[in-house]
Amino acid sequence: MRKVIGIGETVYDIVFKGGQPTAAVPGGSTFNSMISLGRCGIPSGFLSEIGNDKVGSVIREFMAANGVDPGFVNILPGKTPLSLAFLDENNDASYSFYREQDPEREAFVYPEIIPEDVVLFGSFYALNPACRPEVRRFLEYAKSCGAILYYDVNFRPSHVKDLGNIGNAIWENFELADVVRGSHEDFRTLFGIGDAEAVFAEKISGHCGRFICTFGADPLKVQDLNGFHGEYPVSRIETVSTIGAGDSFNAGFIYGLVRNGITREALKSGLPAGVWDSLIACAQSFSACCCQSSFNYITPDFAAGLRA
Repeated sequence: MRKVIGIGETVYDIVFKGGQPTAAVPGGSTFNSMISLGRCGIPSGFLSEIGNDKVGSVIREFMAANGVDPGFVNILPGKTPLSLAFLDENNDASYSFYREQDPEREAFVYPEIIPEDVVLFGSFYALNPACRPEVRRFLEYAKSCGAILYYDVNFRPSHVKDLGNIGNAIWENFELADVVRGSHEDFRTLFGIGDAEAVFAEKISGHCGRFICTFGADPLKVQDLNGFHGEYPVSRIETVSTIGAGDSFNAGFIYGLVRNGITREALKSGLPAGVWDSLIACAQSFSACCCQSSFNYITPDFAAGLRA
């Protein structure tokens, strides 16, 4: 059966509003996406690392309870990283991260990848020199097995100082990916370019032929080398928290790929406009659900509606 495998960082998020903690939940960009997919009943697994502590145990139990196989998570000596998320008056978040010095990492045990499985990767974890060799090995293995690779750039300004250390990783990721998704802020931070058309033409199209660029509450843009160019408005909603909004978008898009039986070859050949419309609508519905809750993923009720 077709499955989705994520690889990325796991943290424990403590959310603050008005200077007071309001929630504490397992998190991490790819992690959040995988929880949403697991709740939808998509066979899911996650490659990551946690500490040998109570928080790590809580995270593993949470994964299993939400349909994500925790068997590929390495348990390392030390404490699980923490993330403090501070919501402003618009419920947008700024972050402070607390982690011990990078431990000596263990090699991941890979799940078996079959053609048309989907692999999700991204954020600084996919660039970090400390774990890059292991990440690249897994991505190359997955691609050689015929998986669809979805790359969420998600590059935060706090990592600008690390740009000199990532080498060719960003370009390798673009080359490996079948779909690249990022925000205009990601590309302005990375390349000093916020225009989606320019980013695709100058930085991505030579490596990957499918590109989604989001602009927060403004219309997002899709570009495909096969000739499709789409612009999609974003519905205005009352937000509770924007934490996990982009992660839920990724989950919704991947859910659409799997449920609609879209293959890697179909992606490469060019999807019809109606299929793009359906995938983006699904992605946006996941994101909207997440934004209307205080958690980082779609709600169990929303997921149950999809499974009904």
